[in-house]
Amino acid sequence: MTTIIVIAIIILVIGIWAAITYNNLISGKNQCEEAYSTMDVYLKKRFDLIPNLVSVTKGYAKHETEALEEVIKLRNQVSSNASINEKVQSEQQITGALRPILALGESYPELKASQNFMNLSEQLKSVEVDIANARKYYNGCVRDFNNKCMTVPSIIIAGIFHFEPMSMFEIEDTQERENVKVEF
Repeated sequence: MTTIIVIAIIILVIGIWAAITYNNLISGKNQCEEAYSTMDVYLKKRFDLIPNLVSVTKGYAKHETEALEEVIKLRNQVSSNASINEKVQSEQQITGALRPILALGESYPELKASQNFMNLSEQLKSVEVDIANARKYYNGCVRDFNNKCMTVPSIIIAGIFHFEPMSMFEIEDTQERENVKVEF
């Protein structure tokens, strides 16, 4: 009789632990999705600013159309049906492609003096700061979630219910870590 009670208590404890662990994983996943949604609002804001900035810049830097067209191409490739991980990769590419355009203002004094360019670039810089802060929050949420998915004993529940680690938002190549140099 006591053996049955001990087994029942062990099963109950394991069941409670499994439920708590599962709920923590769900909470972590939801927090990552909320963090991405917050970042996505800023990415959408940037997405809407890009054509305006490119349009203003084109008039001053006609021979820089390749860089401008690359930004537009990357912008148009972002699919609303893409997974969070796919969107993260696309947005990393757009961030890298935007840097030379913002640096054009330094090379073209008349562009830098343009009120439209100044307003748009300031808005874009502000949005980039917001995106950077949102990325930090997103990466923190992803780190916590991934830790839950990969550490013992919660890895057991994560495996049973197919919780997969999420991708962090990070700089992919060393060129993006260097200063942009615009030369003519």
